[in-house]
Amino acid sequence: MTYVVYGNRRSGSCAVELALAEIGASVELRDVSLEANRQHDAGYASINPARKLPTVITPDGERLTESLAILLLLAERHPDAALLPPSGAARAQAIRWLCYVATEIYPLVEINDYPERFAPDAGQAGAVRARAREIWRARWLVLEAQIAGEPWLLAWGFTLADMYLGVVSRWAQQDDWRPANLPRVERIACALAERPATAAVWARHFG
Repeated sequence: MTYVVYGNRRSGSCAVELALAEIGASVELRDVSLEANRQHDAGYASINPARKLPTVITPDGERLTESLAILLLLAERHPDAALLPPSGAARAQAIRWLCYVATEIYPLVEINDYPERFAPDAGQAGAVRARAREIWRARWLVLEAQIAGEPWLLAWGFTLADMYLGVVSRWAQQDDWRPANLPRVERIACALAERPATAAVWARHFG
């Protein structure tokens, strides 16, 4: 039962790889270099027309894109891995924060990394990036204040939300700001780096 994962170091595929490692699933990694813009190659575009990472081919041949959708499917198909609480308020809270990261934080990464795509003209790209970073930081502070576990996001324990926020927190060139302002988020990232099931994947992406 092998999952094929199209991804790249430090990309959105990391969260999916972390989940698959926690499950203990067989994984075939296919590298798509973002630095070399290989996501725009015709071959990859035929697999994922959005030309983004990750793409996953499930063992039954289903093609999936969008990391949040992939993570939720993995939790559903592998309940023994306990990637989400089984029911109730804890499950709703985990999904709440997965959605928060996916909709309120993740989109700011592209604006930060490629402000020229969003600026009315080239001269305003710097201002667009600066504003994206202000919003990025404000939204992370909202999440930071809600972390209730030790070290994980929820008092219930480790979930997909920890993997997802841990990965996204590494982006947007915030290494100088993050440790002093998001100590609980940093604890989650450190715990992912040390967790036996996820340590190797984390090291490959961020080590």
